[in-house]
Amino acid sequence: MGVSPGGGAVQPGWIARRTPRGFCHRLSRRRATRTASAQPRLLSACISVRRLFGFVLPTVIFSFCRRSGFHLDDGEVYNLPMTRRTIYPRFVTPRLEQALEDSPAVLIHGPRQSGKTTLARRFGQDRGYAYRNLDDDTLRDAAEADPLGFAADLPERVILDEVQRTPSLFRALKTEIDRRRVPGRFLMAGSAQVLLLPRLSDSLAGRLQVVRLHPLSQAELAGRVPDFLDCLFGSGFPMSPSKRLGPELAARIAAGGYPSALALPTEPRRGRWHRDYVAALVERDVRDLARIGALEAIPRLLGLAAAQTAGLFNVNDLASPFQLTRPTIRSYLMLLERVFLLERLPAWRSDRASRLVKTPKLHFGDTGLACSLLGVGADAMNRDRSLLGHLLETFVFQELKRQADWRDEPAGLFHFRDRDGVEVDLVIERGGGTLAGVEVKASSTVRGRDFRGLRKLANAVGDRFAGGVVLYDGETSARFGERLYAAPIRRLWEPPGAAGPTGP
Repeated sequence: MGVSPGGGAVQPGWIARRTPRGFCHRLSRRRATRTASAQPRLLSACISVRRLFGFVLPTVIFSFCRRSGFHLDDGEVYNLPMTRRTIYPRFVTPRLEQALEDSPAVLIHGPRQSGKTTLARRFGQDRGYAYRNLDDDTLRDAAEADPLGFAADLPERVILDEVQRTPSLFRALKTEIDRRRVPGRFLMAGSAQVLLLPRLSDSLAGRLQVVRLHPLSQAELAGRVPDFLDCLFGSGFPMSPSKRLGPELAARIAAGGYPSALALPTEPRRGRWHRDYVAALVERDVRDLARIGALEAIPRLLGLAAAQTAGLFNVNDLASPFQLTRPTIRSYLMLLERVFLLERLPAWRSDRASRLVKTPKLHFGDTGLACSLLGVGADAMNRDRSLLGHLLETFVFQELKRQADWRDEPAGLFHFRDRDGVEVDLVIERGGGTLAGVEVKASSTVRGRDFRGLRKLANAVGDRFAGGVVLYDGETSARFGERLYAAPIRRLWEPPGAAGPTGP
C-alpha cells in the first residue's frame, strides 16, 4: 500500500504514486538550466529501459529528471516533478472490477498509449491472469489460422491485448464462453472501436461489457476523485475563493493527457511525440481498418479537423481543400473516430423546443494532439484568445467525458444551439431525463448575459433542469440565479479550498 498525494493510504484504482509536493513547481531559470544538462544522459537511459520494458512505460513513467521545466509567457518555469516511477490513479478501475465480476468478457478500449495494457496487466497480475499480445506476429497468425483451437488452448483467465487485429477470433471466444460461462474469463484491450468491426457485436452480444479508457484526466493528474458532477446535479457551487489558473490554463491544454507525452520535459518535445504518434497511428491502425486510396490525405485532414475543434461538424469545409468526394472524406473521418482521434458531440433535441440546430459538433480526442498538429503552444494560445476559447471548450468536454465514463449512472453528453445562435457548450443528461448545462469561457470575469443559453435551456426542459454553470478562469464561485452558478475552471478537478497543483 502506498501513500497518496494527500498523505493518506492509496485509494483503490491507483496504478501510480505521485509526490506529496504536487504536480508542478516554479523554478528559476538558473536552476532549470542546471538540471537541463543531465537530461540527454537520462533520456538515453530511459529509451533503453523502454526497449526492455515497453509494456510498463505508457503509464508508469520514468522521469528524465526529477524536475524538468517548461516556459510560460511570464518567463517562469513550471515543472512536473516525477519520482522514479510516477504513479497515476485511473478512476475507471472500480468499473472494470465490477464488469469482470458480472461478465465473462470485458473489453478495455481507448486510444493507443492511453494506458490500457498497463491497467489490464496491473489489474490482472494478482488475479491469476496470463497475458497474450496479438501484436505478436506468431500469435496473431496462429489465432487467424485456427481460431477455435487457439481459443480452446487459452489459459483459464487471460488478457488478450490488441484484439482488434484478429476479428476472426471473436466467434471462437463466443464458443468458449458458451461452453463454460465464467465471470471475468477474458479481459481484452483494443486500440480501435472494435464493436464497429463486422459481426463482433452479434458474436459477443450479452457476453461482453465495455470499459472506455481515456488519456489521463486533470483529476487523475491531481490524484483526487472530483465532485463536480455531483455538485452540478445536486447542491450547486457555494461561494468560495479559488486560485486563477492564468497562463497555466493554456499550458495544461497544450500538454494533453497522454502519459508518455507528459513525461517529456519541454513543450517542443511533447509536440514531436504527438506528431509521431499521429503518423504511426495513421500508418498502422487506419491502414489496418480500411483500404484507403489516399492515405497521405489523412494527416492534412486531421490538421483541418484540429482547426475546427469545438465547431459544428461541416464535411463541406473539411473536404474543400482535397480532390476527393465528400463521401470519401466522411468515411475518412469515421475511421479517425474509430481510432479515437476525433469525436462527434451530438446536438440535444426536444419536442418542446423548436428551431434547434441538429448538427453535431466536432471535438478532437486530445487537446495536446490538436495543439501539436496546429503548431501552437501555450504562448500562442495566450496571445490568441479565440484559439484558446475553442481549445478550452474541447479541453472541458474531454474532462467531463472522462468523469461521466467513470460513473455507474450513465450520462449522455450533447450540445445545445438554436437557429438564433443561442447555445450551451455542453448538455449532460442523466438517466431519468434530468439534465444540466455547462458553458465555457476563457475570460476571467462572468456577467449575467453569459447565462443566456443556460436560461433558454432551463426554459426548454422545465423541471428536468438540474442546474447550469459557467466555467471561467476566475477566482470565485458565485450564484447567478436559481440553479445557475459561475465557477472557476479548476473546480472541474479540485474541490473548494484544495491546495491543488500549480501547473501541468
